[in-house]
Amino acid sequence: MAVRKSNKQTQSAALKQIIRRCSSFGRNSDTSDLPNDVPRGHFAVYVGDNRSRYIVPISWLNHVEFQGLLERAAEEFGFNHDMGLTIPCQEEDFLYVMSIIQ
Repeated sequence: MAVRKSNKQTQSAALKQIIRRCSSFGRNSDTSDLPNDVPRGHFAVYVGDNRSRYIVPISWLNHVEFQGLLERAAEEFGFNHDMGLTIPCQEEDFLYVMSIIQ
């Protein structure tokens, strides 16, 4: 049981790093390597075979449906990314989850 908790903490820390890299969360005015089109409190995800880009609110991290997508991403890709977070599902499935959350 302790291993699972430790794994969860590691995933949480890695996810926070990804969100800092691909969102406006904590953006300073002199930071030029962050995407300019991501509003404060949001982050970018890439979905589907064509890696379509979506901007989603950070609050979605609390939704069970979105957490399920994050678990799939962790299983398939891990959390060691240089780019934004890639969600391994069809774009139609992601749009359905978006409609549930909104």
